[in-house]
Amino acid sequence: MDVTEGTFEHDVIARSHETPVVVDFWAPWCAPCRQLAPVIEAAVDATGGEVVLAKVDIDENPALAQRYRVSSIPFVMAFTGGEPAGSFVGMQPAAQVGAFVRRLVPSRAQRLTEAGDEESLREAIEADPAYVPARLALGRLLFDDGRDEEARETLQPAAFDPKAGGLLARLDLRDSDVPDVQAGLDHLDAGRVEPGLTSLLDAVRATDGDVRDRVRAAMVGVFGDLGDTHPTTIRFRKRLAQSLY
Repeated sequence: MDVTEGTFEHDVIARSHETPVVVDFWAPWCAPCRQLAPVIEAAVDATGGEVVLAKVDIDENPALAQRYRVSSIPFVMAFTGGEPAGSFVGMQPAAQVGAFVRRLVPSRAQRLTEAGDEESLREAIEADPAYVPARLALGRLLFDDGRDEEARETLQPAAFDPKAGGLLARLDLRDSDVPDVQAGLDHLDAGRVEPGLTSLLDAVRATDGDVRDRVRAAMVGVFGDLGDTHPTTIRFRKRLAQSLY
């Protein structure tokens, strides 16, 4: 489909939340663009509708070219979840173009994880034991359901991930007798994020050793859930760093 500055948000950004979109930035005078066009069309067609192709004429839509810093064409950029997910410049062999497009097709584990129910999440882990989003989603479900040992077993292989590590730290802290720790966990379990972080920050200042490390990990896990640019993350991460160092 041809996309313009007026339709880009709907046809590319919004649509990429449901289906990966490959955008081919081109111009009528560009010979390599004309050579690449059938190659990329064939690669997208081979996915059977799993990936969508959009074409942007940079002469007609200079603002889009500027927005995505298109300095040479053909320029191809993929979008998933509303964000850029890879790109390449210039004419490429069909095999490389095909590999670029195929990487955008969701795996079985990804599809099962998107379903979100316990059975699907367990199937996702069975399909790909190293797929962290599936472990994190199932671990969180089990954590919220009070099935602590199952949650721990599910999350442990993904302990290197800050979100999974944060949940594991909260599981380890449930038996803590430090009042600020318990207050913080109670607030977080009830969805009261800022009071929870405030209490955990007080606990960081009052503890040391393993307990302090786990409280820090629990806070970092919450930051991961909120996102790096969330105002609460920015504010409390600075306070945590000041308390630790």
